[in-house]
Order: sequence, then C-alpha cells, then structure tokens
Amino acid sequence: MFNLIRRDLILQKKQLLIFIPFILFFIIMDTHPALTFLVASIFIPFNTYAYDEKAETNILLNSLPYTRTEIIASRYIGAVIYMIISIGLAGLAMFIFNNPFTLTDIAIGAGLFFIFVACTFPLFYILKPGHISTGVLISFLVLAFIGPRVVIFGADHLTAVTEFVMNLSTTAIYTGGAVIITVLYAVSWGITHFIYQQKAF
Repeated sequence: MFNLIRRDLILQKKQLLIFIPFILFFIIMDTHPALTFLVASIFIPFNTYAYDEKAETNILLNSLPYTRTEIIASRYIGAVIYMIISIGLAGLAMFIFNNPFTLTDIAIGAGLFFIFVACTFPLFYILKPGHISTGVLISFLVLAFIGPRVVIFGADHLTAVTEFVMNLSTTAIYTGGAVIITVLYAVSWGITHFIYQQKAF
C-alpha cells in the first residue's frame, strides 16, 4: 500500500518543483497563514487525482496486486502524510520569510484540509472523468470563501451556540473539533471505499 503512496510522489516530480514557488506566492501576497497551510496541504493530493483522471490510472491500479481497500486506504493515509510534509515545508518557508504564524493557524489549516478531503475525495468516484477537477475546484472555492462567511453568520445569529462555545476551554474546543473532523474523515473514507468497491473499471 505504501508503494502506492510513493508512486504519487514519483509521478509528480515535475509538479513538486512548482510547489515551493506556489507557496511562496501566497506568503509574499501576505495571505492568512491558515489559508497558506490549507493550499499547501491540498497541492499534492489534488495533483494526484488530476493526473489519475487524465491517465485513467484506476484501470492500471486494478490490474496490479492491490485490493481496492488498499487503493482507497493509500489515498486517505497518503493525504495525511502529504499534509504533514507540506505544512512542514510551508512553515519553514514562512519562517525564512519572517511571516509569523501560530499553532492555531496550523490547526485551522489542517482542520480545513481534512474537511476538504472528506468532502471532495468521494466526488472523484461519483463524478464522470473530465468533471472531477472542476468539482474539486468549486468545492475548494466554496470552502475557502463561503465557509468563513457561514461561520460568521452562524456566530451572529445562533447566539446560544456561540455562548456555549465561548464558555468552553481551549482544550475542549480543540478536542471537540478534532473528534468531529476525525469522524467526518472516517465517514468519507467509508463512503469512498463503498463507492469504489461498486465501480467497474
């Protein structure tokens, strides 16, 4: 299974050369650190699926001695590994360019990444090839630009919920968020696995 994860890195050697300039652009533009970490995290997984969409890689993968369970597991586990590496590189670049960030920025970026993956990975096996990249791009724009507005709107109008959250300790907020995101990620993994098991390649 880990050979499948390594395959993604090997296939993307040229795209990885774009990674650092891509992240530096966001840093130079003084983008919020959490958004920079989010963009850095989705770079490799998104490129992997975009490549597989063009090359119809799933046909090849299903001819290799890997089960469909292992193929999907490599996607979700690989996404976590790529996220850790990407956040590390982005954090190093921000440190070099004296762009301050906090652990909260990392936590928010990672949390948004997990939500993004949970919402979009099943789409790669639901939408027809040729529409996947568009669907993911739209999902990212919705998450990045509409998401914060929804949160602000909810905070203003759901005062009881807002007061409840404000009264929680920082530890409780982080723990609760981590549990919710983990459950969402696991549910997404299960849905994607179920869909992939039913598909014919």
